[in-house]
Amino acid sequence: MRIGMGYDVHRLIQGRPLILGGIRIPFEKGLLGHSDADVLVHAACDALLGAAGMGDLGCHFPDSCEVYKDIYSIKLLERCGQIVRKNGYSVVNLDAVILAQAPKIMPYRKDMEETMARALNISADCINIKATTTEGLGFIGRQEGMAAQCVVLIDSP
Repeated sequence: MRIGMGYDVHRLIQGRPLILGGIRIPFEKGLLGHSDADVLVHAACDALLGAAGMGDLGCHFPDSCEVYKDIYSIKLLERCGQIVRKNGYSVVNLDAVILAQAPKIMPYRKDMEETMARALNISADCINIKATTTEGLGFIGRQEGMAAQCVVLIDSP
């Protein structure tokens, strides 16, 4: 068994859709990034790759590569799942937290879990997504950005 941890943060801006866990969430701002800037999926990718000892998201999908410009990050998660399986591991479970002052995340939680589970070819009950605010503190509290943290457990079949 191996454990991996991932973290990601992106700035919130006007004029971009907000995508979290592969789900479009109605909000007046979206996350800025080379891809769709899905902080939750990016943290999950880093956790998976880290657990397998395979580097990080930037190693496999560099933001200098135009192929990944505006890519739906669920496609990156699918690829990270394939990398993990190719190296002899299976995903046991994934636990994540989204740090965002707004919008409310919980109405979308189950859809995120199901979308990410499909991408990883695992059961949705193997994924747990939580959300918290920072009580108005820092860049997250000022709604300048969002962050996500993720821990995964992988095992050899």
